[in-house]
Amino acid sequence: VEFTPSGTPDGLTARLLWSPDAGGSGSSDKGYSGTGTNSGAGYDLTLEATSALTGMEGLTIWGGISSVEKKVNATSMSGDADEITAGIKYAVGGFTLGYQWSEEDTGRASTLQKYTNDAWGVTFSVNDDLSIGYNHYESAQDTTTDVTAEASSIQVAYTMGGATITIA
Repeated sequence: VEFTPSGTPDGLTARLLWSPDAGGSGSSDKGYSGTGTNSGAGYDLTLEATSALTGMEGLTIWGGISSVEKKVNATSMSGDADEITAGIKYAVGGFTLGYQWSEEDTGRASTLQKYTNDAWGVTFSVNDDLSIGYNHYESAQDTTTDVTAEASSIQVAYTMGGATITIA
């Protein structure tokens, strides 16, 4: 069930989503792979503010929270699965700059307890047909042995009519 209130100020979009049974593996039902029998209801709340609200042309700010009830037991689950995220994007001229942070508490009692993620990127539209970009992503996993994964990518995209060629 999704509810988007219509009484928000111009430039602000709010969404509230709720699933009465987030169990199973269906991604459209807040599915949580491998833990279907341990899951209950789940909800998401998101907010997005565009330049109409911020007063700065090209600026978009967003954030959200999510929670899925977990059956707490002594062996594997110690709480609900919770996630929070926030981001900012600014487009000026041919450049678009963006940053996003998120943190996920898996609700697990031991391994894979929490992830903290940082991502940023910049793209430049050379013209209507050609764009180039660079992205960097980092994910820190909080477990019995902390692990951090990093990835960087350079992309080039060229569009000609209805065809696009992309190299990453």
